[in-house]
Amino acid sequence: MPESEHAMIDDRRERYINPYTDFGFKKLFGTAMNKPLLIGFLNALLEGKEKPIIDIHYLNTEHLGEYAGNRSSIFDVYCQADDGSHFIVEMQKGQQHYFKDRTVYYAASVIREQAPKGAWDYHLQDVYTVSLLNFNLPENKFPDDSYRHEVVLMDKEFMQVFYDKLTFIYLEMPKFNKTEDELDGLFEKWMFVLKNLYRLLDRPAALQEKVFTMLFEAAEIARFTPEEQIAYEESVKVFRDNANVADFAVEQAEKKARAEGEAKGRAEGEAKGRAEEKLENARKMKELGASIDFITQVTGLSIEEIRKL
Repeated sequence: MPESEHAMIDDRRERYINPYTDFGFKKLFGTAMNKPLLIGFLNALLEGKEKPIIDIHYLNTEHLGEYAGNRSSIFDVYCQADDGSHFIVEMQKGQQHYFKDRTVYYAASVIREQAPKGAWDYHLQDVYTVSLLNFNLPENKFPDDSYRHEVVLMDKEFMQVFYDKLTFIYLEMPKFNKTEDELDGLFEKWMFVLKNLYRLLDRPAALQEKVFTMLFEAAEIARFTPEEQIAYEESVKVFRDNANVADFAVEQAEKKARAEGEAKGRAEGEAKGRAEEKLENARKMKELGASIDFITQVTGLSIEEIRKL
């Protein structure tokens, strides 16, 4: 990660918090006082697809497997909207094995907990898993400008939605590269501010909606209590440490790949040189009148290869 993205908090080069940190994401989206921010983000995310969310209430995440420590994944928010829909919202900081399996597992946990005791007709409320990714999805060949992926159960042959109550939305944040002047619609404004918030010195002119007034007020580090300052600085430290570890792993992998490529190139070059040397020796022996059988025995070339010389 570039050095500019690791600016220290205590020298005040950052005015606003980094949403990619555990503290930052939960401060904006996981606290009751900032509930309008989560409502605004979800409504922008689902605009045109569902009725607007009026209210939400936060639910306990512990039974869904949240764990403490330096996590590559932040399971931040679990809430229920006023229409009964359940939302898991998380910031995924780095790639991990079986990431997709994990998102399905958490969604299945939310489905399972809807079952009441006693008789039940299996009616389920909608479940959404929203994952903001600080990396590009591996093993998927999406276009470079395709950063929003909505996944549901579909019939493969007819490409028709089979079940629409289980939805996974993946946002590949590195792919979103629009500038302030290019933003089109409220959702793109959310993408821009979440990706660039900690780099900004002032509120961009394009973000004049009321919800962003609240966001920039909530995100301003100078407004934090001393306890919040300490908690945020620790969260930033963890984020940067994890980023450095990831960068080092990528660097080492690239070095290994280069070394293996160079070794392979040398081996291939040596093999090619030996093959050319055999052909040249065979050609000379043939010009001197040596028999094909003799040349074959000496060089190991086939009769057909020697006849072509």
